[in-house]
Amino acid sequence: MKVELVTNLKRQATKILAELHDSKEPVLITEHGQPSAYLVDVEDYEFMQRRLALLDGLSRGERAALEGRTYSQSEAKEKLGKWLK
Repeated sequence: MKVELVTNLKRQATKILAELHDSKEPVLITEHGQPSAYLVDVEDYEFMQRRLALLDGLSRGERAALEGRTYSQSEAKEKLGKWLK
């Protein structure tokens, strides 16, 4: 992973962004020697957001199953019937 100082980002934003788009490799931005932010390509960011949404849905489903908040097939069909018409 590439690491850049925030001052370099300020001075060379166009160059750093061009390299980011070419390499698709995230850039860690540091301030005062400490990690401050990541720069990632838009497509990669959107892919990560979709992945997180899927994982969140799976997690909620697993939690519901563990807590017994589930329906039988016939109960689900009855509850969803108004949308399945």
